[in-house]
Amino acid sequence: MSEDFEFAALSLADNYRKALLHEFSTPLRGNVLEVGAGIGQITEALLKNHRITRLVSVEPHPNFHQQLLGKFPGHTIIHGTIENLKEDDNWDTILSINVLEHIDDDENELKNYYQCLAKNVGTLCLFVPARPEIYAEIDKDFGHFRRYTRPELRAKLERAGFQIVRLRYYNFVGYLAWWLTFCFLKKRHFNAGSVRFFDRFIFPLVYKFESRICPPFIGQSLLVEARAQ
Repeated sequence: MSEDFEFAALSLADNYRKALLHEFSTPLRGNVLEVGAGIGQITEALLKNHRITRLVSVEPHPNFHQQLLGKFPGHTIIHGTIENLKEDDNWDTILSINVLEHIDDDENELKNYYQCLAKNVGTLCLFVPARPEIYAEIDKDFGHFRRYTRPELRAKLERAGFQIVRLRYYNFVGYLAWWLTFCFLKKRHFNAGSVRFFDRFIFPLVYKFESRICPPFIGQSLLVEARAQ
């Protein structure tokens, strides 16, 4: 199994990525720290964002780090975790997308985020998998320690010192699809055609409904905007 199989299928989800970055468009400005850059799918969009005056990316995986260096020459990419960061704690925003669930001591990670943001009263833009009842074998394959509930994540953020601005479930249809595909059918991989179809024809309608009409009461993921103050 390829070590980047999680990214390979999701690279087809253009509308999904664009919608996610749109959700965080207001706080993505100034000095931005991207935690867990992976193979650079989000990094590429961030580098084109003219409201970001300085971007630093952090990636612990050695192969992904090397890919990033080749893909984005001149861009500052730290090999390691946020604890290896030697930059000044002078960040306006931290972007952490599908990273926290990979970290055993997630509360310590959140405290590190807070320390990096506190000086500027900055904002954490956080996105994580939701709902432990749909934790499947593919989550283990991805290296996920957990899927979050809203009360659990709220408590952990508040213990770290954050004030919650937004915390909501995201992608109700994705929740149902994840349960059917990976819990009921017990599949261990993404189908590229299914990902492409969902992203082009289903997700735009789901996102429009959830963002403009009614946020879901449950979802595949949790989206958070939290302030360090």
